[in-house]
Amino acid sequence: MTRLAKGKQSGELWDRVQLSNGIVGYAFQNYLKEVPKVQIEQINLKLDKSVINKGETANIEVEILPEEAKNKTVLYTSSNSNIAKVDSHGTVLGVRGGKVELTVKAKDNDVSSKIGLEVYSPVTDILLNVEDLMLPVGESFVVNTTVLPEDASNKEVSYSVEDESVIEVDLQGKITAKQEGTSKVIVKTNDNNLQKSANITVVGKIDSNRLKFHESLKIYANEISGWNDNEMTVEKIKEKIFTDYDVQIYNSQGQLLNDTDRAGTGSKIRILEDNKLIMEYNIVLYGDVNGDGKINAVDLLVLQRHILEIKKLSGVFLKAGNILKNGKNPSALDTLYVQRHILELQFIEQ
Repeated sequence: MTRLAKGKQSGELWDRVQLSNGIVGYAFQNYLKEVPKVQIEQINLKLDKSVINKGETANIEVEILPEEAKNKTVLYTSSNSNIAKVDSHGTVLGVRGGKVELTVKAKDNDVSSKIGLEVYSPVTDILLNVEDLMLPVGESFVVNTTVLPEDASNKEVSYSVEDESVIEVDLQGKITAKQEGTSKVIVKTNDNNLQKSANITVVGKIDSNRLKFHESLKIYANEISGWNDNEMTVEKIKEKIFTDYDVQIYNSQGQLLNDTDRAGTGSKIRILEDNKLIMEYNIVLYGDVNGDGKINAVDLLVLQRHILEIKKLSGVFLKAGNILKNGKNPSALDTLYVQRHILELQFIEQ
């Protein structure tokens, strides 16, 4: 029988009960023995998919033992809801790449069971820190590759070159110029076979007696940093170049700049002799990710849009956004440095 209610009359304890045939009546409590309800003793789990892509779902199949357990209600939890979320029905949603443990626990006691799930985050894009590179014979440059999204499960890439007689590249993306000419370095992801390339022009060695730069500047291959963002006019930039070659400076859109114009990230310093291009250098002003030669709220917005993958930076602009100079994809920490620079709390080290 099933107890419906307890009562007391004339000092005696009575129960209102219901028989299995539906009849309801009263019984003297001294004649009744309460039978404990059957609880869950074992939970067996199975997933319809052990690996899901980010954004996909999987379902947890639950077997409760013994079958006659009175209350079969179970609770679902994920070891990391940033990777995978699970609802009250056992439906799992992949949030980002990674591995989690899913736990199913009986509501009435401590009986529980766990099962593992992997969320796979496919590669959607790759960004290179260079698009066009001019490199003197014998010099080297490392191509940094940013694989997107940030939580991509397989970030491995391979490097190859179009013309091995002009340049060579190693497994880490280090390019070495072998002889004058043009070639491409090609970067390919192992996942999804996505591909990006950069144009490489190898030129003859530059006569160091005819071309020198101010000691405050930092030169890496054809990139020049170390600038003062308050002194980015063409006139000020030329004052730091000591040469008998002709010098022209173009902005990132390819427009020739006058001495009073402002240059910035992506601007090119072209070294010429008799109208022949001898060498070309890219200006890098860390924090200036829109190329106007200033570090302000516009750059902060551009950097935030890149981090949110709304409009991604690439080439020398990607490098300028990496304020930490660790070769990684710009992050919220880089935006903090830009904010502090704008507020004049801490200036970005160039």
